[in-house]
Amino acid sequence: MDSESVPTLPRGHHRLSRDEVSSAQRARMLAGMVEVVAEQGYGAATVGAVLKRARISRQTFYEHFANKEECFLAAFDASADRFVARIEEALGSPDDPVTARLDRVMDAYLGTLAASPASARVFLIEVYGAGYAAVSRRMERQERFAMLVADAIRAGGRWRSGLDPGFIGRSVIGAVSALVSARIEVGDVAGLAELRGSISELVRALLES
Repeated sequence: MDSESVPTLPRGHHRLSRDEVSSAQRARMLAGMVEVVAEQGYGAATVGAVLKRARISRQTFYEHFANKEECFLAAFDASADRFVARIEEALGSPDDPVTARLDRVMDAYLGTLAASPASARVFLIEVYGAGYAAVSRRMERQERFAMLVADAIRAGGRWRSGLDPGFIGRSVIGAVSALVSARIEVGDVAGLAELRGSISELVRALLES
């Protein structure tokens, strides 16, 4: 989501509640933060640049966030929550074959990144320049993703002898994250789709009994 896709508040008299106004302002600031960091990097991004992009006053910003870092972390959390919900939806029923479930997950993962290149760059690349709290969040969400994969493998009851589903989940997501980050780093968002076949083969190799 970018700041232009978030509706602006109507001018003058309106019937929006205070909570609705606050929610709309917050959404614009989070989207503006993502856009600015994607373009300038976290270190160079400023609150002023976010305000200009979001068309929000400085006073309003500080009613929501204490500083740039707090706004960035809120943007990360909002994006990560949407991502996890998409992955959980893609997993579908545990009664489906595990390979089909994981194929859907990878389709959802790569598709989400390709559809939101700014968010992909911010939360896979720029996040490492945002400090310990941001990196910790990044690692926590990656672990959650890995455990979703591990749970799907356990439910499928099929994996290579001598390996643990948790290890497989972490290995797959770690490898995928590195491959995807390398493409995003050089701006090759279109190339994400090319990873699909190799990732599927890797997963199948680890699931062979």
